[in-house]
Amino acid sequence: MEIKSAIEGYLLHLDEVKTAKITDLRLMTGGAIQQNWLLDVTVNGVPLETVLRTDATSSLEDSLSRAQEYALFKHAFGAGVTVPEPLWLSNDPKWIGKPFFIMRRVEGTAAGHKIVRKNAMGGGHKILAKRLGQELALIHATKYGQAELDFLTRPTPNPALSRIAEYRAALDATDMPQPTLEWGLFWLEQNAPEPVKDLVLCHNDFRTGNYMVTEEALTGILDWEFAAWGDPLQDIGWFCAKCWRFGAANNEAGGISDRAGFYAGYEQTSGASIDQNAVLYWEVMATMRWAIIAMKQGDRHISGREPSLELALTRHIVPELELDILQMTKGDNDA
Repeated sequence: MEIKSAIEGYLLHLDEVKTAKITDLRLMTGGAIQQNWLLDVTVNGVPLETVLRTDATSSLEDSLSRAQEYALFKHAFGAGVTVPEPLWLSNDPKWIGKPFFIMRRVEGTAAGHKIVRKNAMGGGHKILAKRLGQELALIHATKYGQAELDFLTRPTPNPALSRIAEYRAALDATDMPQPTLEWGLFWLEQNAPEPVKDLVLCHNDFRTGNYMVTEEALTGILDWEFAAWGDPLQDIGWFCAKCWRFGAANNEAGGISDRAGFYAGYEQTSGASIDQNAVLYWEVMATMRWAIIAMKQGDRHISGREPSLELALTRHIVPELELDILQMTKGDNDA
């Protein structure tokens, strides 16, 4: 069965759907870890602009399932976070051979290189930065123990040390020596913060490139497949890390602004103060994490599991990330 007919069949099996006709279906660009399909469909006579999200041929092992990501979208939508409205979920492989969910499509672009270069995006970069700080605070308002999110891995006492152990295992599994990354892990271990008392829901990929924005406003926070319980500063460090500024290195908040507006939006909404010195630690951790992910994505190509020029090129950013780690830790060679 072709995918178009399969999706129509899935919709028609839902109790609330009497008629369903797909008018447009095409694979969207990007999505090295997950696939996103533009899906225009008329349901019960009402035209809907949606996105169908499903697994790519090969996904990272720490990526959540589509059912789990759907649950996160539902939770976030109900909590007032600006996310696309989740509509339907299928765990039955009989339809398209793998799980998928359908959500409303939101307007705008997520292309990081475009967003950082156009100051008017989101009503203006300073406005956008503050709004993103507010959105992140709303996400972090969910504290560990939320019953509907009990599928998320139970956190360890110290999230930082847990990540270090994970990344060290990844380095041990590769055949190529990585002395710079080994140094970064040593620095992270020696400077690990004390565990936070209240673990929160962390998006874990909150960055420019993973939100949709028009010239007028932020329209949606995307890509929740790495969400987990953790230290709220890890999301702040990930957003501010140099590797996610898309060449706008001087704009330390996601390549769109200075930190002040982003921090202000977060602090006003959360009621918590950001320890700016502590954010540096999580920026080093963010850079280390992206280096490990880049290695793993490259391995998907090298192994032959998923031949892809995009995945192969991703592996080539590792030296740049290593240089960033050395620059951030250069004052601590005696750590």
